[in-house]
Amino acid sequence: MGLRKIATYISVEDYLTGEKDSPVKHEYVDGYIYAMAGASKRHNRIAINLTRRLDEHLEGQSCEVFIGDMKVYVSPTIYYYPDVVVACDPPDGDEYTSHQPIL
Repeated sequence: MGLRKIATYISVEDYLTGEKDSPVKHEYVDGYIYAMAGASKRHNRIAINLTRRLDEHLEGQSCEVFIGDMKVYVSPTIYYYPDVVVACDPPDGDEYTSHQPIL
């Protein structure tokens, strides 16, 4: 969930380019970006525990678990940063965005 909506429309291409160098993560919804809020210690512990268990479960499989820095493609105009995501993207795919999340 984002904190603040920046009121200027931004193209998907500009968002994706700018996000690579931005010190603050932003989610993108229909041309608008939303700065991401920080999280509590409890929130982080839950995400870490989920990540650890999912990573153990997926060992030896082609799918991988990623944490909150992996952007997820939802549609051509929506990109989110979930806390934990399981993706089955091809190994030669986009290094910054998951296009085939399954969880």
